[in-house]
Amino acid sequence: MTTFTEPDESGEPRSPRPRALIVTIYGLYARDSDGWLSVASLIRLMADLGADEPAVRSSISRLKRRGLLDPSRVNGAAGYGLSVAGWQALAEGDRRIFSRPRARLSDGWLLAVFSVPEAERKQRHALRSRLSWLGFGTVSAGVWIAPGHLAGETQDVLERSGLAGYVALFRADYLAFGPVTGQLGRWWDTDRLQRMYAEFREVYGPLLRRWDDGSGGSDAAAFTTYVRALTDWRRLPFLDPGLPAELLPTHWQGAQAADLFAQLRTHLEDPAHRHVRAITGTPTNARPQPTP
Repeated sequence: MTTFTEPDESGEPRSPRPRALIVTIYGLYARDSDGWLSVASLIRLMADLGADEPAVRSSISRLKRRGLLDPSRVNGAAGYGLSVAGWQALAEGDRRIFSRPRARLSDGWLLAVFSVPEAERKQRHALRSRLSWLGFGTVSAGVWIAPGHLAGETQDVLERSGLAGYVALFRADYLAFGPVTGQLGRWWDTDRLQRMYAEFREVYGPLLRRWDDGSGGSDAAAFTTYVRALTDWRRLPFLDPGLPAELLPTHWQGAQAADLFAQLRTHLEDPAHRHVRAITGTPTNARPQPTP
């Protein structure tokens, strides 16, 4: 699963917006039914998360306008299915959120050097957003850097986004001057990441303890906790470049936060899914029919 929006630009955690929660629900549960969920089911699931019907309908409309959801009907029920772009975004997010490997020192570095004409400022913004989304840090205005193991993913994303023509990619080694660890805070905002990982642990650590001791609650409680946790968590792998462990700051919070999320997932995944099935019913084999 993934975020359809770019990573949050504020340095502080915030309550997930309805649109972000809907993205999480589609990533977790819509693929059981050909990428489709009924509007009625979404409204009921989002009510568990504290979102009212107007907010849900507005958020769905925005995702439709962005080309990520398509309206369709199944057995007469109105709903929305994932578009081709939506399926691609989920696949990219799955790799990043659940299985992205950490870089090794031997991977070296990947440099993206680019220049976009002033007349194409919109493309410049899109390119910077995609590089940030991929985990690049900034060396200078037109020179961005990432761990070398991201080369293949970077090529694929830039080609699919139609941005490859603006960029030259290079593999590189750091030679001088001073230790490379002294440069990381200039290229990436590692202090911000530390704060965000620490905040995630502060918020969800007590909740994990409740599920560990059996006092977490019902399937519906598992659903709300899991969807909120994943919505908060999935921002972080899109901000964290996956630097080699040897280069990370002392007492790096990322490893502990990742372990916390993995434990929450173990506890919550099955009961949350039961709750969704109880609301949506058994996934249908019927193919969604496009709505004019």
